[in-house]
Parts: sequence; structure tokens; C-alpha cells
Amino acid sequence: MFGSSLDSSQLMQALYETLYMVPVALVIGALIGIPLGILLVVTRKNGVWENQVIHQLLNPIINILRSVPFIILLIAIVPFTKLLVGTSIGTTAAIVPLTVYVAPYIARLVENSLLEVDEGIIEAAKAMGASPFQIIRYFLLPEALGSLILALTTAIIGLIGSTAMAGAVGGGGIGDLALVYGYQRFDTIVIVITVVVLIIIVQLIQTLGNILARLVRRH
Repeated sequence: MFGSSLDSSQLMQALYETLYMVPVALVIGALIGIPLGILLVVTRKNGVWENQVIHQLLNPIINILRSVPFIILLIAIVPFTKLLVGTSIGTTAAIVPLTVYVAPYIARLVENSLLEVDEGIIEAAKAMGASPFQIIRYFLLPEALGSLILALTTAIIGLIGSTAMAGAVGGGGIGDLALVYGYQRFDTIVIVITVVVLIIIVQLIQTLGNILARLVRRH
């Protein structure tokens, strides 16, 4: 391809691996991170379900996980990855650290989005006698939906960047392609191609996220 040692089938395989890792890690991470983000907001002081014990427990755990660079996290949880999937190498194995990385990231993004909701809306819901669950379901989440879409868009883009780092330990995907065929073989063309592919993917995702957020906010 373009005078490089890389052929189109290898590029398509790497693209497939990236597009496999990102959605799976995102879904699992969102299933963990969204409830955590909601808990951080509703259990905080003066929250709709104030519980300082839960809040003080979750907050430092999420802070610790968020502060660990992904490449270090990738190596640090190798035993946990092996326990879950039987190996620490390969595309499926990379999903484990990706999920551990993105779940607390999503939790913080969700927390920030929910905190943007006007306090007056929450107070009005309380005045109407809504339960904490009803406030979350019918007031908090709908009001923050546009912001939540943008938050998840940011999480997806962060995941794509992390899959590139996962290539450093044989995680597969575009990052692995850039490392093996580009960096290790001094093939600049491969690096340029992988960067362009990643830029296109990120731009498409960001554009889609912006459009969805705009549509939601109009309603």
C-alpha cells in the first residue's frame, strides 16, 4: 500500500479490532460508570439521596483509578485480565483494562453533566413529592441528556486513544499496526495512514455526538 510494507487487509483487520474493542469496552464501562456517576451526584451533601458514607467511599476510589495513566493501568491489572479472559495479550484481553480505564472516566463525566442541571428543577420535583428514583428518572437524566451524549462522545474518543496505547502490549487494533509496522520498521507511511484513519474516526464520532446532542436539546 502506497509503497509501504502494509497491505489493505492488515489495515482492515486492525480497523476491525479497534471497532471491536471500543464499543464493547464502552458498553461495559457505561454500565458501570453511569450508575457510579449518578450515585456520586445523588449521595453528595444536599443530594436527592444524601449518603455521605457511599459518597466518601466512591469518590476516592474513582479518583485513584482516574489518576493512573492508562499504560501503567494496562500493566498493573495483567493478573486480573488473565483471571477474566485467560490471557493478557490480544484484542479481547485489551477490553479488560480499557473497561477499567473508561468506567471511572465515564462516572466523572456523568457527574459533571448531572451537576449542570438547574437546582430549581430538582427543588420543583421535590415539592411535587417525587421520590429520589423519580427525580433521577424523570427530571435529572432527561434534563442532562444532551450533556450526557457529549460526555459519552468524549469517552469514546478517549477510548480510541487508549486502544492505540493497548497496541504496545499486543492489544491489536490501529495502535498495534502503527507500532509494529510503523515505529518498529521505521515506516513513516504506515504511521501517517494510521493517524489519518484515527483522525477520521474521531471526527465522525464527534460530529455525530454533536448532532445528537443538538437534536436532544431542541426537544
